[in-house]
Formats: sequence, structure tokens, C-alpha cells
Amino acid sequence: MKAGQSRMGLLLLLPAAMAFSVVILYPFLSALGLSLFEFTVEMMEPRYIGFENFAKIASDPDVWAAFWTTAIYVTLTTLGTLVAGLGWALIMNQPFAGRGVLRSLSLLPWVLPSTVSAFVWGWIFNARYGVLNAFLMELGLIDFPQAWLSTPQGAMLAVVLTKVWLSIPLFMSFFLAGLQNLDKEQIDAARVDGAGNFAVLRDHILPHLRPVLIIVVVLGVIGNLQQFDTVYALTGGGPVRATTVLSVEVYRRAFEQWDIGYASAVGVLWVASLLPPAFLYLRMLVKGN
Repeated sequence: MKAGQSRMGLLLLLPAAMAFSVVILYPFLSALGLSLFEFTVEMMEPRYIGFENFAKIASDPDVWAAFWTTAIYVTLTTLGTLVAGLGWALIMNQPFAGRGVLRSLSLLPWVLPSTVSAFVWGWIFNARYGVLNAFLMELGLIDFPQAWLSTPQGAMLAVVLTKVWLSIPLFMSFFLAGLQNLDKEQIDAARVDGAGNFAVLRDHILPHLRPVLIIVVVLGVIGNLQQFDTVYALTGGGPVRATTVLSVEVYRRAFEQWDIGYASAVGVLWVASLLPPAFLYLRMLVKGN
């Protein structure tokens, strides 16, 4: 009986294992192999050079700048989505008319294609006819239109806000699910004792949501490290490489400079940066936390 169940379990896992091998494992192993070769568009066939590509990365300022930009981007987007997702979940957890409709509408950024969202936000930040400039000028906060996407700070702000907006529904869903198990009698007792909103959040809600907080931070880091489409569609990695994250750097090396071997080496390091949070998440799942 147990042997039959084991065989059935393996059979059910086979389609997922095949998909993983074709979509993830084979491309990664191919990139790992190509990273050991010099292979450019001018060459008829690749030339084995060992770990020279990785040695070249160690002294390449552009790749190190991409690492630093990626770290900034991942930190800002993860923290921004964490705060916005938790705040919106707290609002959606309150009883008010139309809450169900608003909860459904809150999922809209999640179902929209990332490139579509990037173009929408590109229109918002547009220097000539963007909504953001019109809104800020109406409030008297700026005197003339700002070229947001033409400055390093403005471009980084744009890609971070776009990603935060896209990720809020997922984070909100996690937090909202966690809030359903919150002991409301404990919250009411705290308010009777004179606790304000901030004290309730600090002393009761956040400790209760601690496991959820850890999960969403890990998932946020993983998702933001993988980000490519919104950054490339919105800024192309510019201006002056200000938003060139590792994914964009790999794309440029491979499909603009056609240095496949070097792009593969950068890609291997990019994947390596994903492994620590991925293993942490899997460990949490195995432990049941």
C-alpha cells in the first residue's frame, strides 16, 4: 500500500519536475557552461577560457554598479511594499460600506501585465503631459514641469513606485489573511486600557503578524531581485545607468553587446544572489513556519 502511494506521488510530481528541468534547470546549466567560454557575435564558435569571465567581473565597474543599484532597488521596493501593503490591509480589515468592492479593485495592479503598468506609470511621470507634474503644479509644489525620468533620482523613484504599486495586492493579501486570526477581544481590551492606534499596532498587531512579515520580506526580496520588465520598459536602465539592475545588465551584455559568455557569467552571479532568500523561504516552508 505504501509502495503504491509512493509511486503515485512520484508520478504526480513528474510533470512539475519535467517543467522545472526544461524551464529553469536546463537554462541555468547552459548559462553556467557558457560562462566558462568566450563567445561573441563575431566568433564562429565559443572558446574555452575557464573562469576568466568571473575574474573580469571582479574588476568591472559597470557590473559592480549594477550590483549596488540592485541592492538599492530591492531595499526600497521591499520596504515600500511592506509599509504600503500592511497599511492597505489594515484599512481593508475595517468594516465600511463597499469594502468588498474595494478589496476586489485592490487586486487590479496584480492582474495587469507588468509592461502595461510600466507604460501607465511612464505616462504619469512624463515631463510634457504627465499627471504627476500637473498635480504638483496645481498644488503649487513645483513651478515648472520636471523631467522625472531624465534624472537618476527621479528614474529610481519611478521604477520603485511602479514595482511597489504592482506588489501591494500580494502583500495586502498576506497581511489581510493574517489579520483574520487576530484576537479582537485583546485589541478591544488594549483600547479600553488607553492604548492608541500606534500602541496597538506596535504591541499587538505586528507581533501577531511576525511570521507573515518574514514571509513577505523574503518573497519581496526574491521577486525584486528578479525584476526586469518594468525597469526596462520604464527607463531602459537609464539615465546614465541609474536604474541598471543586474537583470538589465545581463540583457545588455547578451543582446546589445552580444557578449554571450560574459553575460552568462553575470547571469550566474545574478542567480546566485537569489539563492540565499530562496533557501530561507524553503526552510521556512519545511519547518511549517
